[in-house]
Amino acid sequence: MDSFTKEFEHLFIKLEDIKSATNNFDEKNVIGGGGFGKVYKGEVSHYKGRSMVAFKRLDRKFGQGDPEFWKEIMMLSCYTHENLISLLGYCNEGCEMILVYEHASNGSLDRHLSSTTLTWTQRIKICLDAARGLSYLHEDKGNHQRVIHRDIKSSNILLDENWNSKVSDMGLARIGPANQQYSAFFTNIVGTPGYLDPVYLDMGILTKESDVYSFGVVLFEVLCGRLCFEKYNDGFLSLVPTWKKSCKLNKMDKLIFKDNTVKNIDPTSLITFTDIALRCLNKSREARPTMSAVVEKLEIALKSQEPVDHLIPKEYQEIVKAVVPPLIYRSVEELKVLLSKGVVLNGGKTISRGPMLQLSLGFQCTCEMSILDTSYLIHA
Repeated sequence: MDSFTKEFEHLFIKLEDIKSATNNFDEKNVIGGGGFGKVYKGEVSHYKGRSMVAFKRLDRKFGQGDPEFWKEIMMLSCYTHENLISLLGYCNEGCEMILVYEHASNGSLDRHLSSTTLTWTQRIKICLDAARGLSYLHEDKGNHQRVIHRDIKSSNILLDENWNSKVSDMGLARIGPANQQYSAFFTNIVGTPGYLDPVYLDMGILTKESDVYSFGVVLFEVLCGRLCFEKYNDGFLSLVPTWKKSCKLNKMDKLIFKDNTVKNIDPTSLITFTDIALRCLNKSREARPTMSAVVEKLEIALKSQEPVDHLIPKEYQEIVKAVVPPLIYRSVEELKVLLSKGVVLNGGKTISRGPMLQLSLGFQCTCEMSILDTSYLIHA
């Protein structure tokens, strides 16, 4: 342990500095919590300078302890990537064991699943960032080793001020050989119910494909705008079987998050995103894609969606978002045809006061009131 602490001595932060930054762990500075303990925010000096950070304070009653603490330090020091949360320091003075991370100001993904402001493009981008981080852990980096995270879930995907996502919480990770097609471990089952690979759950066999399954659950959460489970009697009911069944029956309309911010989805983008999410949840681990393949498919989904987002100037995109039912179009010509037929804004609930709008698309549109249903129509 002495050699270990010497290797990472540049990361050490004094307890008194942490207490000062958090006002002696004041509850007002708590920004989260989980299987390790509470997380506090505060500004402190570290080996990279001085900045706002997140302090994860070990609380042993939650089940994690010294092994997870030191493993997290080792993992995040040895494996660095723009889509992995950065470790800035640690403290192990007295009875305290605290990990210090870069501060992700927008919190964890689970808090934003039902957000009314995240666009479909932003949702894809968040998933793509996280997929790149996980793919980095899985790939051989020249040492014939790979990392299996073991606890991929939306609450372990953090979002910075620019909505870039980063995979966090490496305390349960395992290192395995990367020169085998399937690196399998017989191990005790850890992780979060609802996200666990059925093969791992039933047989205790852990592989990198176990992470792929968990990531597939996250993809569906982003698509559906909700967590993968709901409370049922004294326990929790997994929604994953229902999601898979709806996809196989082509009943996607029952799944997609029904909010204005997720309207105007390019059909190709939706199909590509849903297809790779469903493949991740395949019962057979051999049939699941690699994380590098997931990255490729999400890049395609993002590329398919981007032209839709740029068809009209930004200042008029709110008008298109307000159309009920949502418009799906892939060209200016398709948009012209749809608007020429007249479309309803928010089912008549929203009043538009603009007399004439020039959309820079080679045509004009006017907003006027329908006397019959008091809805608002847009006519080309």
